[in-house]
Amino acid sequence: MQTAKTGDTVLIDFVVRTNDGRVVGNTEQDGPQTVTLGGAQIFPQIEAALDGMEVGAEQTVTVASADAFGPRREEMVIQIPRANLPQESEPQPGMGLSARQQDGSTVDLVITEVGEESVTADGNHPLAGEDLHFGVTLVEIKPAAA
Repeated sequence: MQTAKTGDTVLIDFVVRTNDGRVVGNTEQDGPQTVTLGGAQIFPQIEAALDGMEVGAEQTVTVASADAFGPRREEMVIQIPRANLPQESEPQPGMGLSARQQDGSTVDLVITEVGEESVTADGNHPLAGEDLHFGVTLVEIKPAAA
């Protein structure tokens, strides 16, 4: 039976869960995802698991937070005076903002709390600090051209 190897393009179905079992991603709606093994399109741990798998095989792969979106960093949670916010809309929890950092780069923030004088905004990735558990099924292998 054919097995996946570096250079092959594969179709995979997956479900991603956090340690508490919360589903944070899957292919249920969009269908199988196409990945070229060795193309650095997905986490290396998943590429390694797919290497040598046969069509129909399933594996569970854990990607530690340090190898996924990194640890949660409390210095990425900041207070912003409401006077510094755009006036077009009323700030709400879950609202996204972009802020320019001192080095000129931008960081995406999500408002987590709204107070009378300021808002609390979090610049961490929503999955920072989370180990991710992938349930992966190999659907199809398209061998690399010889």
